[in-house]
Amino acid sequence: MHDDRSITEHRLRRVLKERIKPAVHSRSVPLAVERWEAPGEPVPVADGLAAPYEPCAVADVWGPAWGTTWFKVTGAVPADWAGRTVEAVLDLGFDRMMPGFQCEGLVHRADGGEIKALNPYNDWVRVADPAVGGERIEWYVEAASNPVLVDHSITYEGDRRTSGDQPLYRLARMDLAVFESEVWELVQDLEVLYDLMTQLDEGEARRYEILRAIDSALDAVDLCDVPGTAAAARARLVAALAAPAHASAHRISAVGHAHIDSAWLWPLRETVRKVSRTSSNMVNLMDEHPEFVFAMSQAQQLDWIKTYRPELFERVKKKIADGQFVPVGGMWVESDTNMVGGEAMARQFLYGKKFFMDEFGIETKNVWLPDSFGYTAAMPQIVKLSGSKWFLTQKISWSQVNKFPHHTFWWEGIDGTRVFTHFPPVDTYNSDLGGAQMAHAARNYREKGRGSRSLAPFGWGDGGGGPTREQLARAKRQRDLEGSPRVEIERPDAFFEKAHAEYEDAPVWAGELYLELHRGTYTSQAKTKQGNRHSESLLREAELWASTAAVKVPGYAYPYEDLERIWKTVLLHQFHDILPGSSIAWVHREARETYARVREELRGITLTAQTALAGEGEEQLVFNCAPHARRGVPAGGAGRPAAAGHPVTVGERPDGGWTLANGRLRVEIDGRGLIVSAYDLEAGRESVAPGAAANLLQIHPDFPNMWDAWDIDEFYRNKVTDLVDVDALEVSEAGASHATVRVARSFGSSSSVVQRVTLRAGAKAVDIVSDVDWHETEKFLKAAFPLDVKAERSASETQFGHVYRATHTNTSWEAAKFEICAHRWIHAEEPGWGVAVLNDSTYGHDVTRDMRADGGQTTTIRLSLLRAPRYPDPETDQGAHTLRFSLAPGAAIADAVREGHALNLPERVLSGAGPVAPLVAVDNDAVVVESVKLAEDRGGDVVVRLYESRGGRANATLTAGFPLVAAVESDLLERPMEGAAVGAPTPDGAVALTLRPFQILTLRLHRA
Repeated sequence: MHDDRSITEHRLRRVLKERIKPAVHSRSVPLAVERWEAPGEPVPVADGLAAPYEPCAVADVWGPAWGTTWFKVTGAVPADWAGRTVEAVLDLGFDRMMPGFQCEGLVHRADGGEIKALNPYNDWVRVADPAVGGERIEWYVEAASNPVLVDHSITYEGDRRTSGDQPLYRLARMDLAVFESEVWELVQDLEVLYDLMTQLDEGEARRYEILRAIDSALDAVDLCDVPGTAAAARARLVAALAAPAHASAHRISAVGHAHIDSAWLWPLRETVRKVSRTSSNMVNLMDEHPEFVFAMSQAQQLDWIKTYRPELFERVKKKIADGQFVPVGGMWVESDTNMVGGEAMARQFLYGKKFFMDEFGIETKNVWLPDSFGYTAAMPQIVKLSGSKWFLTQKISWSQVNKFPHHTFWWEGIDGTRVFTHFPPVDTYNSDLGGAQMAHAARNYREKGRGSRSLAPFGWGDGGGGPTREQLARAKRQRDLEGSPRVEIERPDAFFEKAHAEYEDAPVWAGELYLELHRGTYTSQAKTKQGNRHSESLLREAELWASTAAVKVPGYAYPYEDLERIWKTVLLHQFHDILPGSSIAWVHREARETYARVREELRGITLTAQTALAGEGEEQLVFNCAPHARRGVPAGGAGRPAAAGHPVTVGERPDGGWTLANGRLRVEIDGRGLIVSAYDLEAGRESVAPGAAANLLQIHPDFPNMWDAWDIDEFYRNKVTDLVDVDALEVSEAGASHATVRVARSFGSSSSVVQRVTLRAGAKAVDIVSDVDWHETEKFLKAAFPLDVKAERSASETQFGHVYRATHTNTSWEAAKFEICAHRWIHAEEPGWGVAVLNDSTYGHDVTRDMRADGGQTTTIRLSLLRAPRYPDPETDQGAHTLRFSLAPGAAIADAVREGHALNLPERVLSGAGPVAPLVAVDNDAVVVESVKLAEDRGGDVVVRLYESRGGRANATLTAGFPLVAAVESDLLERPMEGAAVGAPTPDGAVALTLRPFQILTLRLHRA
């Protein structure tokens, strides 16, 4: 037989595009259109309905960037359409290739009720089925003219304050039309078979059976009367569509989904509308398709619907009760997981799961994080303590170097906890359920021979949209189709139950799920990251002192509502395109403003509580919020500090610069203002590598291959400029308590930095405060600390512990981790002696090793301070920054933990009547108190969260500073844990504890 495949395939593509698809909506009549431009920000629906409308026509331009245009459309069904299915086709000027990234609309009835959303693959609204002649419509379309910002070019359209005012869109179609259902079904038949056919091997008979069936169907189509011949064409495809799948066919659980970034290339306020538009379409689709299941994560987004669209929220609640609309994830937002602090990660689950339970009576069991940029090794334990069982991610498929070896596996965290995890082989969280993607999922699946199932989240996403009726048609046709995987729409929990039962002995992956991409997100938008870190620290303070005051001070009222509201604000800004710094300028401008308000409010809550605790008096009290005693003030208490110890001395160096010493450290700063020695006097050991200098600021070019704010590519290291020229160098402060050397430098075109290097009496760390006025573009600022330490690995603080990473690059897996994330500290050591580098708001780091001519090894730790990418925010990080970091020679892991908390939780000084005893005390510094708060149920119990911080077993005694009835081990939602092993307290309020390495322990303390 002659090979005519290409001829038939070309024939199908042309006939579909030019004849069959245009016939889906056959006869049409124009609707009358009027418009009103809303001034400024979006207005309430009632205002839009009552606005003064003006005439408008198809082909008119509309919509400046970030504007809202209201269209009023009216018309009547022609009499001769009676009994037909009629739809309105409302094309706002869509680009079909970019759903979610352009204009969108929401259609309202005249009474304000929502009908349906409009987007590039959903530009229709059902009018009637069957129609009644003369039936009238009057609808109002709330149209958002969001600019298209996806092409990675430098643009100022990412903030309403700098965007243009020219119209971006042109109305394309506003019609009533007859919907030809048989033609639409023919389109679905042909597309499914064509997609399947092109994925089959050229030697397979099935491919040719489909080809002949398509050829025959096209013969049956009268191109001059497609609606009249569609049924006949479909009849010729029945056999091809009825052939059952092979017994061994891969099984795909298709879960409706609309990944909606809570902010990214649009501001938070637009996400509120995106969520409403998507959810409106989903509940409509459920009305027509009872088999349809849609999973939605992010409690914040459902809370937005509840707040801003209460009518829609009631419809969503009904569908949740029916089992079609499925809350998943259990978190307040789909957060970043690398940089979020430990307590904040716990609160993501506390407030997320609590919302789902309070509003819907549902406890989610799976964690749904398809798009975050790598996953902390602390996550498995946090997942389990939240009451969840399963974890899903997708983003690891984006890794540049190494292909992840599993799709279904047990993920083991730093404490040994394992969680059953799935990584969909379809390699997208926005599947269209097309044949190419289904075939890829089956071919790509790495558990063949052991497992047979995978999950495919389907629906348009990132900017929302969700599944379409076309995608449901594909699922229906591929449920049992020869040559295709079996596709079944079902709930995520159903998939996990089956996958777990089938593959209970899945392989284990231990440690972090490191994404070999988007490493620049540890650094971009430094003020957003600083706002997050400082907010987490301030929340710890506010809760600790408010809890202490609520228990100890009669009449003090714990600010439950204020703290919950602020927590939810901070959690929202941990979304995986806000905290990582990968959103437009508008998002980060608002974040800076939000963090400033949060800071002032939390300081107010803290001051009110501390004032109540201090009482009336003139004694100077230091409030110590850190989890370790310092200067004689107990952790979580207040009192007079002890004497600082050996006074600080300052001496001039013969060749320029100064020497600072305090009996524990001797720090030498040369004439360039660099630290050339940081000598541990107690150990008799130098920390700075011979011939090197620490606190060396370095500039690299920073122009990654694609994702500007997201990525740094390793070749940035090929060129470096050391900042060694000095504008000013002086001892700015000198006294017994501390001494400071001030160093000023200018660099680049107009950038400058002033550093204050301070040594304090009694301190084992040298503190560095850098005031940077940053005006570079596409540059990367690092601070280098070359250490005389032979370290095979570095330790980086992560949530509730730390993670080790190799300093060598033996394999491609290690080499790919050329930029890593650490929280408050990073540590390098050889047996018996180490050095920590600490920070108060920096997350990006790198650690390298070099052998010297003297045979020693230099381990260099560098902090990534600032970047200057141009997309999506062309002014990223421009302006003034204050960055704090410290060098701690002779530090063990325990010292790094203590010093890291001390740097991030500064002392507060108040006048008062006398010391304040801690609300709770722990007698082993290895056991860190992460948070102290009152219980969420308002019952008055004190909740304490602790963790073992050094990676070893720890015994400790917790003592309550109040009459204690019982201590109950609880989960993150403050519910009793099954099999809890905490004993009864002693009469004096002491509770004996035993923790395994990195164990998180939440105790609910019942007060007498």
